Amino acid sequence: MPDVDRITAELFAIPNVVAVVLGGSRAAGTHRPDSDWDFGIYYEGELDVSHVRGLGYDGYVSEVGEWSPLMNGGAWFEIDGEKVDVIYRSVDAVAHWIDEAEAGRFNVALLNGYLAGFPTTVLVGEVALCKVLHGSLPFSVPTFPEQLRVTAPPSWRGRRDFHEMYAGFHAKRGDDMLAAANRTRALIEEAHARMAEQGEWVLNEKGLLARAGL
Repeated sequence: MPDVDRITAELFAIPNVVAVVLGGSRAAGTHRPDSDWDFGIYYEGELDVSHVRGLGYDGYVSEVGEWSPLMNGGAWFEIDGEKVDVIYRSVDAVAHWIDEAEAGRFNVALLNGYLAGFPTTVLVGEVALCKVLHGSLPFSVPTFPEQLRVTAPPSWRGRRDFHEMYAGFHAKRGDDMLAAANRTRALIEEAHARMAEQGEWVLNEKGLLARAGL
């Protein structure tokens, strides 16, 4: 097990960081012995990633915005023999998407590793589910927004219907691979719709189809 107190203190000492949180399965209590440790650093203003590199751990450190404007960036480390991930979260950006979610609005962006895209509701769900280890967050998400439960399911199902239609187009052309890919994406989008109806946060696509009964 990595020294969580030491890592938390090191991350909190980075200029402009106002909170360090534990996320993922470790925060939810659903982790396995081999699960990664997921830390989030919430910062105000600008984040100078040279301070993240300066921690001196083996691994990779991205620039801010390198992974996508929404995912922002982060680092993959090996610390004390454990995999430790750090994600960057701008306080201003997260506050904006919390306000949008409360109003029933969200966006979905292309992101490597996400077949149906990365929804802005992930940033909101992270706040709802994380455990603050140091500092404080200037916002809270006590419940899944009711307006989002109304607007998100039809939005996701509109995407689902579009990809099911394209699956049919590809199947008629004999392109079974693209047909299967579109059907898979449509299933994930239906899963997002079901989770939103139930008021359950989705932070990634791992295990999502099973959670949705698909």
